[in-house]
Amino acid sequence: MTSDNLPTTTNPAPSIDDALAFVRETAGEARLPSGERLIEHAAGTASIMGKLNVDPPAVLAAALFALTPYLSDPERILAERFGEEVSQLVADVRKLLRLGTVSMRAAQNTMPEAGRDAQAARRAQVEALRKMLLAFAQDIRVVLIRLASRLQSLRYYAANKLTPSPDVARETLEIYAPLANRLGIWQLKWELEDLAFRFEEPETYKRIAKLLDEKRVERESYVTQAIDRLRAELAAAHIDAEVSGRPKHIYSIWRKMRGKELDFAELYDVRAFRVIVPDIKDCYTVLGIVHNLWQPVPREFDDYISRPKPNGYKSLHTVVIGDDGRAFEVQIRTHEMHQFAEYGVAAHWRYKEAGVRGYGGQFSASDRYDEKIAWLRQLLAWKDDVSDGRQPWDQLRQATFEDDHIYVMTPQARVIALPQGATPVDFAYHLHSELGHRCRGVRVDGAMVPLNTPLQNGQTVEVIAVKEGGPSRDWLNPQLGYLQSPRARQKVRAWFNAIEHEENIAAGRAMVEKTLQREGKTSVNLDQLAAKLGFKSTDDLFSMVGKEEFSLRQIEQALHDAPPPEPEAETPEQITKRASGASVAHGASTGVLVVGVDALLTQLARCCRPAPPDDISGFVTRGKGMSIHRTDCPTFRRMAERSPERVLQTTWSADVLNGRGQSVYPVDLAIEATDRQGLLRDISEVFAREKINVIGVKTQSRRNAAFMQFTVEVSSAAQIQRACTLLGEVQGVVRAARKA
Repeated sequence: MTSDNLPTTTNPAPSIDDALAFVRETAGEARLPSGERLIEHAAGTASIMGKLNVDPPAVLAAALFALTPYLSDPERILAERFGEEVSQLVADVRKLLRLGTVSMRAAQNTMPEAGRDAQAARRAQVEALRKMLLAFAQDIRVVLIRLASRLQSLRYYAANKLTPSPDVARETLEIYAPLANRLGIWQLKWELEDLAFRFEEPETYKRIAKLLDEKRVERESYVTQAIDRLRAELAAAHIDAEVSGRPKHIYSIWRKMRGKELDFAELYDVRAFRVIVPDIKDCYTVLGIVHNLWQPVPREFDDYISRPKPNGYKSLHTVVIGDDGRAFEVQIRTHEMHQFAEYGVAAHWRYKEAGVRGYGGQFSASDRYDEKIAWLRQLLAWKDDVSDGRQPWDQLRQATFEDDHIYVMTPQARVIALPQGATPVDFAYHLHSELGHRCRGVRVDGAMVPLNTPLQNGQTVEVIAVKEGGPSRDWLNPQLGYLQSPRARQKVRAWFNAIEHEENIAAGRAMVEKTLQREGKTSVNLDQLAAKLGFKSTDDLFSMVGKEEFSLRQIEQALHDAPPPEPEAETPEQITKRASGASVAHGASTGVLVVGVDALLTQLARCCRPAPPDDISGFVTRGKGMSIHRTDCPTFRRMAERSPERVLQTTWSADVLNGRGQSVYPVDLAIEATDRQGLLRDISEVFAREKINVIGVKTQSRRNAAFMQFTVEVSSAAQIQRACTLLGEVQGVVRAARKA
């Protein structure tokens, strides 16, 4: 017999029995942290998945995912025994489990104190985590396995009368049950909610269970009988209708009692069913049949077909009294109305999750997110409507949950939503503008990566920042890929615009002062000059001159047209004196020595406000002696480059450097803080305790952030450093530093 004639054999596909046998053989009597035997959890989770009518690889993965800690090389071993698809599903489920361990901590970190803002932040954090769980899963079946596993764990706790940690119940109600609800997996949703509610609010659960006054099986039996009776009447009337229903579960009853502020006796829809018919005419025919079979409650009839809800929802709602004297609700709608209600903007889950707001018609999800959820739910529903159960799951296997965002975490487990392709620099700017400016490195999942590395769903990102600094211009180069967020790019541009603005002001000031000296008009009031030229402030004038957008000839013309100038009046702040010394702003000695020159008039430059022991240099001006600048002053550097012959070497006198000088020097301190009541008072108290005289204040508030500039008189840079340290300890102060 030739090889061509040999019978061919193929290995049969592994079954669920094979998977459970492998779990039993490998794990033995091992138990999970909950106390449940691993083999029991595997069998229970696989059973739940099987009832969802998923494909065989998903059922196998549900049985095997908890086994991976007991395997030396899980991916290889599972791929060899059960196939690559099962191995990948198991790996993805394990990743999803790791996210679950930080979910409630993520929400708790957003609400350090009670309050409406804190509660809103917590809700936003929970919503972000729900989206991250879906986005992180490479296959929607991974989410289904996670839901089935959680349900099996809750069943174990309930069957053994054990109480799980509070996080388990809260996480189920806030994360997993809403996901099951959004995906339309009602079999899982109601049981997840009821079991979690049983552990979180045991007394309330027992009270409502007692009020129901009957077992769930009995309630379901009554609904089944009512449905059969209605089906018979509809068939006799030759109406093609789908009739389905189930009793309300305990958690749903509690939510409605709380949301509508109703007593239990006022609830008419503890038991309910739905009738779906081909057209609108049939809806009203069915309504007549229902009212003929059971006594209607007149005030509880709503016609949302002739008067749709504002969101477009259409249906007939009526409440009738059953044969046992108890009320139940009937909803009647067409297939088109049902499709819209289930997958459109009026989807049932939207007002459910909005809580009290939802019953008033407010919703909690975005349109684009709704569309994606609806698409997934339609795929899940489609699998039950086709003979070949494999086809839709081929679609689902490739149905990565596409989102416009990725979801990453801070080291404190706070979930952050960023645009697709976002980098660590985008992440830093999302947390705080100042953190973005000072970002110099990043750890992703504990490893250092380049700043232009695209982030992935579920990663933990830690920013490494310097104490002071600014962004790099390279970050604005799109080819280098440092920034994807328009918001972050805008913040970087704003930083450079602010720096450029300050440089323009300094350059313009020097040019205007030079013009005044040349024209012999140094005593002109600059505020009046700026107003005469049509500017709101001197800084606006200097900026336009510095950008060469305003001609100096116009200033010269204004000077010639102006009346003889009057001496500039001194403001009250400038008259203030320190007990410890005289201000150089009022003619006191600057304590500056010019090397090789005697008795040369010196003045401290206002652009950089030097104070001992700063490194200083002198620049000879025309008509006003020598201007003393800090050596690193940008204005000085530009002037020195243009006229190096006018630069003279200068130093502080020995008395000044040794602390024996009597003069005080004006310097500018910049403070950035979270705006609050009493902030200015607390900052002023620091200056008062340090006996530092304040001669000028500028403040500005934007989006609850306060930006302040204080001009103070100090005797040395050491006094500045101490003041900045104390200011940094004031509640709400983010940064306090000498202005560059």
